Amino acid sequence: MSRITTRQSRVTVDNWQEPGNLQWSFLHMDELFENAAIRAASTDPAGLPQRAAPGDSLGLGGVPVRLPDGLDSTVGQVLAATSTDAWMVLHGNEVLVEEYFGEMTPDTRHLLMSVSKSIVSSVVGVLAAQGKIDTARPIEHYVPELGASGYRGATARDILDMRSGIKFSEDYLDAGSEVRKLDEAVGWAPRNGGAGTLKEFLLTLEQVREHGGHFEYRSCETDVLGWLCEAASGEPFAKLASEVLWSRMGARHDAYISLDAAGTGMFDGGICATLGDMALFGALIRDGGVSLNNERILEPGWVEDIFTGGPDSAAAFAAGNHAEAMPGGRYRSQFWFLSDDPDTAYCLGIHGQMVYINRKSGVVGVKFSSTALPVDPAAGPAAAAMFEAISGRLGPKEARPWSSAR
Repeated sequence: MSRITTRQSRVTVDNWQEPGNLQWSFLHMDELFENAAIRAASTDPAGLPQRAAPGDSLGLGGVPVRLPDGLDSTVGQVLAATSTDAWMVLHGNEVLVEEYFGEMTPDTRHLLMSVSKSIVSSVVGVLAAQGKIDTARPIEHYVPELGASGYRGATARDILDMRSGIKFSEDYLDAGSEVRKLDEAVGWAPRNGGAGTLKEFLLTLEQVREHGGHFEYRSCETDVLGWLCEAASGEPFAKLASEVLWSRMGARHDAYISLDAAGTGMFDGGICATLGDMALFGALIRDGGVSLNNERILEPGWVEDIFTGGPDSAAAFAAGNHAEAMPGGRYRSQFWFLSDDPDTAYCLGIHGQMVYINRKSGVVGVKFSSTALPVDPAAGPAAAAMFEAISGRLGPKEARPWSSAR
């Protein structure tokens, strides 16, 4: 159930996504919507190495950046032009840059939007290693309710790679699109008829082509994965994610996930977390599933498969509607590859959320933003170019865990 914030009564469920409210809303989702905590470790976590104070002591803000349109810029100029709320660069296990703007602090949980998808898929990866999920099985094997929906016959792998045959428009600016109806179902927008919970909404979706075909980005796929995690484990997602991922990777702060009226998580975009903890998550993927506190969380084969992709991942992406903007790109297990570079993965969310993971250079970059447009055609590519320029400047560096293995 949504509630009006006590700190800023002018921001409500009706207007929290308006451009003038985003910078505040993204930091106060727990005051707008019901939520469940994804707990960090109860004991003192390893976390990231502490800096004396946030800042850019190395002067990386002056690094030149060649923008996709061919214009020259700098890291500092990109940050200033892209509504940055906070950013961090981790090289190996050293924090080189950590800066916060506006109300952001090291303790502030920021809405991740679709960066949440990569967290959900990582929980799937843990359950797969435990033998609780077989990604080759149809989804109705785990969630029988979906057998009566358009998802019948789609495998968990089809859904992880957004290759189901489900009809779903991700047009954020179309009030009648399925992604906006999803917002209504989870309580992120006033209801205009239709489903009243996330699961009710998913059961209405129809199949329009064969499962396992070309890639098409659709948020509903991750919501099915969240449901899958709960069905396979028998636990609410927030509790599960804490047990198998968040508390084990050294997170310093609890994350939290927005809930619908039935208490189901908004899996595709509703997780909120701190900047530093998202750098830890990026390092976990960069380092093959081993956290910076030296704990094996994901199997090496699962992470390697993210970077190498399936035998037809590139072809499936090339047949989709993102191929022109991202030639050579791929999408695997809810991670993006924006080019044919097999060593650089991205977690991406609308309004400028990004985790950059370069396993060759050892650079992890995190950027939280509040751009006015959900998908800004200039800001997103500029941020990616910025992290690529930093990665190129720094060069390779191996991360070395500093705590004993568990």
